[in-house]
Amino acid sequence: MRSLLLTSVLLFAGSCATPQAEQKPDPIAPPAAEPKPAAVSKASLPLPPGLDEASMDPSADPCSDFYQFACGNWMKTVEIPADRAITSRGFVAIAERNEQILKAILEEAAAGKLPAGTPFAQQLGDYYASCIDEPKLEGTIPELLTFARKLSAPKNARDLAQAVGTLHASGISPLFNSGAQQDLKNSAEVIAGFEQGGLGLPDRDYYLQDDAKMKGIREAYVAYVENMLVLIGEKPEAAKKAAGLVMDLETRLAKASQTKVERRDPNSQYNRVDRKGLKEKAPNFQWDVFFTAVGAKDVQAINVNSIPYFVELSAAAKDVKPETWKAYLTWVIVRSTIPTLPKAMQDAHFAYSSKNFTGAKADRPRWKKCVAHTDGDLGEALGREFVRRTFGEDGKKRTNAMVEALQGSIKQNLEAITWMEAATKPAAFSKLERMVKNNKIGYPDVWRDYASIKTDRGSFFNNSLEANRFEVKRQLAKIGKPVDRNEWLMSASTVNAYNDPQKNEIVFPAGILQPPFFNRDATDAVNFGSMGMVVGHEITHGFDDEGRKFDVDGNLKDWWSEGSAKAFEGRAECVKKQYDTYVAIDDVKVKGDLTLGENTADLGGLKLAHAAMGNWYGAKQGKPEDETKYRYTRSQQFFLGFAQSWCTKMRPENARLRAATDPHAPPYWRVIGPLSNIDAFQQAFECKAGTKMVRAGPDRCDIW
Repeated sequence: MRSLLLTSVLLFAGSCATPQAEQKPDPIAPPAAEPKPAAVSKASLPLPPGLDEASMDPSADPCSDFYQFACGNWMKTVEIPADRAITSRGFVAIAERNEQILKAILEEAAAGKLPAGTPFAQQLGDYYASCIDEPKLEGTIPELLTFARKLSAPKNARDLAQAVGTLHASGISPLFNSGAQQDLKNSAEVIAGFEQGGLGLPDRDYYLQDDAKMKGIREAYVAYVENMLVLIGEKPEAAKKAAGLVMDLETRLAKASQTKVERRDPNSQYNRVDRKGLKEKAPNFQWDVFFTAVGAKDVQAINVNSIPYFVELSAAAKDVKPETWKAYLTWVIVRSTIPTLPKAMQDAHFAYSSKNFTGAKADRPRWKKCVAHTDGDLGEALGREFVRRTFGEDGKKRTNAMVEALQGSIKQNLEAITWMEAATKPAAFSKLERMVKNNKIGYPDVWRDYASIKTDRGSFFNNSLEANRFEVKRQLAKIGKPVDRNEWLMSASTVNAYNDPQKNEIVFPAGILQPPFFNRDATDAVNFGSMGMVVGHEITHGFDDEGRKFDVDGNLKDWWSEGSAKAFEGRAECVKKQYDTYVAIDDVKVKGDLTLGENTADLGGLKLAHAAMGNWYGAKQGKPEDETKYRYTRSQQFFLGFAQSWCTKMRPENARLRAATDPHAPPYWRVIGPLSNIDAFQQAFECKAGTKMVRAGPDRCDIW
């Protein structure tokens, strides 16, 4: 069981952030406009600290294509590393620096050289050492088969529920996902949550869309499953048949699954059926057996994200034959343990994912995989040492100051906007004040205790399962207990940030508080454009089309007047339509409905951060740089700082995957889209009506 929580993050990386294509024109950006000299630059003056002149294309017109102006030379000269699907001046560059720090920590842990008294040094050392020992991985298949034989051949409904429950207890999730979650309508209560799942392809649409590319990916998936089953010892004919059975069952599950857009509505995700109701809705799956096997024998409080999905799961439990269950469960076990398996299987996985999803030219070095796996399973043990080595109080204080400045900015904005009715504003103020008060910066106040995890150097397969079982037990232990307000959903080294609407909090790990997002040497204007925008983005998530449905206490509750809600929805529709017109890659459009929350947060976050910067300088806080000291004015520094933190290149295969599954628009449009709606940007660069960076009339979108 994993934690099932509704969160909005700044950037979705996930498994997409792996290998990538040769240097071709950026697949997500349209051709640059005809260049013209940038009249706004004062070339004889120095560039403000924090901006990168080498990244810019000063020949581009900032009013025609600001992304090209800010990032054009970076796009031209930077190559995507062979082992990545994407690279960026912001997220990926920081992640690679953090990765080197984590590697050094783990190598010291494996050698027994961490400072005396470092918490959980043995677990870190054992886990990393067993992961990095590739020769030992060659002997993993017997361990896999021993584990799988006990769980992959159910003969009846009871056997099926027992196998599925035992696998869930080991962190492997066939058929559905399970975990602890705050009750959406009573955020003080932690209950069990079940969600649709069980698919091996990235999304339901990969099974159901009939275009040539999707058909090709399905064919490649079946061949991949077949190949992997042969590699664990299945005979070719049996593996071929099993792969077909897997595809048939997963397609059935996909047909019953909600779309990603449907899942964005939190009201559609709330179906508090409890154990009795679940057994009534899905009677053919033996839930009592499952709960006992997973280690939650007495759990009664349950929410499911989709009743139709679990009705279909129940039907499958009744009519799917044992042969299919054996093929499917075996495959789920294999695909869930790939990081622990021999090199031939790693290579087969890379070849499949590279061709269809990432475009990478080389697999990631084993040490990078092991850093990622250790951070995923022992993140707070690793994060403690990361924080000790990297994070100073200055970053925490200055980020806190930005949060407070943004709070003042959005409060002023809420007071001034005319479309929100007076009846709604007091609740909005209360939610904002609580959110800012609940902010978390840098690292947890209370670190996670990993003492119960038993590790050794003998088997990465076993260490991985041990870490999974620890996490499942930790999740189960939360059910029925008070909400842990100290819990973090990201490790301290993660290059990201998030808004958790049920805790009404915003969270900024130490991992992201580094250049170019936060630069101690940069001007305050540049930092407001980069890190201030991140803060504003996360605050705005509390008021986007999903976040606005949660009240000050994190409960799913309608606190809006009818007129305010109607006005918001009309403005949000403008944003949706704007992004629907953008091309992600080739013939694939950006999904305005899927990306609406993130686009709203980008637009609101930028406007609020710019206003906060104005207040900041007006109050003479920070370093009051003279407007004439640098080549660019404060506002120009702000917008350049923002844009340069999003300079990004990705391979075509990965661009397609993200267009289908990522709730974020491509980085090019995350710069162009919001800026074309912002008066302050157009004033800063003297953009005239009719230029590409100026949306006007009914095409101009404005929410916050």
